[in-house]
Amino acid sequence: MSRICIVLATYNGERFLEEMLQSLVNQTRPADKVIAINDASQDSSVSILESFQEKLPLEIFRQAQNGGHCKAFATGLEHARQYAGPGDLIALADQDDIWKADKLEKLEKEIGNRALVFGDAEVIDKSGNVIRDSWRKEALIQKAIPIKAQIAGINNVTGCLSLFKAELLDMILPIPEGVTVHDRWVAMIAERNGGIKAIDDAVVQYRLHDSNAVGGKPAPAMSKTLEIQQRWLRMILENCERLSLTADEILFTKHLLNLSQKRMNRYFMPFEIPWVFANRKVLFEKVPALALTKKILFTVIGLPLAKRIWKKS
Repeated sequence: MSRICIVLATYNGERFLEEMLQSLVNQTRPADKVIAINDASQDSSVSILESFQEKLPLEIFRQAQNGGHCKAFATGLEHARQYAGPGDLIALADQDDIWKADKLEKLEKEIGNRALVFGDAEVIDKSGNVIRDSWRKEALIQKAIPIKAQIAGINNVTGCLSLFKAELLDMILPIPEGVTVHDRWVAMIAERNGGIKAIDDAVVQYRLHDSNAVGGKPAPAMSKTLEIQQRWLRMILENCERLSLTADEILFTKHLLNLSQKRMNRYFMPFEIPWVFANRKVLFEKVPALALTKKILFTVIGLPLAKRIWKKS
């Protein structure tokens, strides 16, 4: 029988952590191991974790310095690799969500021969009130996307909604520099090594509040967005063998990186419109025709012109 190992990252999470841990206790299919990485919290997160050690098979690892969300999960996955073996399963947990009681039971039944399975989520506010029935509908998330869309920065797999096979850990780790959100990297590795399955059921209550590490935050400045995109695309090219990219996918990545770099200092690149239009289905999420036209045109506008027209920074 498969064992399930949960990796949880915490940082100053006292506000919602107890409620989250209780939802792990309430699972109809209990976890066999819970690895908690406390990322140098300054609040009572550690004592809250310790209070659940008799209720959960919980092991706590304390970081001396705060390394950030992605590094905390990478550390947790390293510890999970020491515990889990072939046939075992890995789940990722955020400190502020609430898991549906049948989350692990449902995802374990659904994963089948796929490398990863993920569900939907209800969206709740800081008080736990349901404000949306479907995170997938709210965020316009598609159930399946091609690898080029993932390269372009579109991610349909939210870590806390997923369950994946432990065999992926040797391919996932180490998580490269340039990966800003671990879910993206995990999803790309899973896509190329067994595939991904989506189910319609909500398996988590996904909390949006003013301190989310990911989700519900305003978009960064255009210059920052382009810099992040370029780091991501360089990372893809540096790890193309790990991702088993085809020659066409590598060429796509190089073109997108070149376009992103040109947008930093050029005003307008109309000659790029045919390429952007030809790749519109992987560059952009599904939107109405008018919104798509705007996205295509904006993609060939550089930062200098955006500053002049829209006061972009």
